Amino acid sequence: MARTKEFDPDAALQRALELFWERGYEATSLADLVEHLGIARASLYGTFGGKHDLFLKALERYLQLKDSALVEELGRPGPVLPAVRALIERYAEESSADNRGCMVVNTAVELAGRDIAAARVVERSWTTLETSLHVALARARAQGEIDADKDPRSLARFLVVLFQGMRVMGRAPADPGRVHDAVRQALALLD
Repeated sequence: MARTKEFDPDAALQRALELFWERGYEATSLADLVEHLGIARASLYGTFGGKHDLFLKALERYLQLKDSALVEELGRPGPVLPAVRALIERYAEESSADNRGCMVVNTAVELAGRDIAAARVVERSWTTLETSLHVALARARAQGEIDADKDPRSLARFLVVLFQGMRVMGRAPADPGRVHDAVRQALALLD
C-alpha cells in the first residue's frame, strides 16, 4: 500500500524555486534542500527525483509564472507600443531592484554551457519572449505605431538581448546610467 505524502509537493517545489533562485544551482546542496523544504531526503528523491530534476522543475515553475504573464501582456488588443515600452522600463527597474536577478539568466550563466537540459529550458524561454515581442511588434507595424521599414523580428531580437543584458548588469554593482542610457536608446528605436 502506498504511503500518503506528509507534505505538499507544490509548496515544496515553490520553496525549492526560491532557494535555487536565491543561491543558484551549484551553491545549493542536497542538504540545503532537505532543510529548506522540511522533507526527508528519501521524500525529495521519491517526489522530485534528484537535485537536478528538482532544479529543472523549479525552473519550469518560474517560467510558468513569468512567461505566461508576459505573453498575456503583449497579446492584449489595442495599441501595442505602450505595452512594449512598459516592458522595457519594467525590465530595467527589476534589474536594479532584485539582486537575485532572473532565474533564466542565472541558469544561462551558471549552467547552460554544460547542461543540455538547462540550456533547452533557457532557449525555450528566450524564444517565447522573442516570439511574443515579434508578434506584438508586427501588430504595431500593421497598426501604424512603428514605421513600415522597421523589422519586427530584428527589433524583437534586439529587445531580448537588451533584457538579458540588463538582468546580468543588475547582478553586480554597476553604474545605473548604463542601463538608463540603454533603455533610452531602445525606446528611441520604437519612435
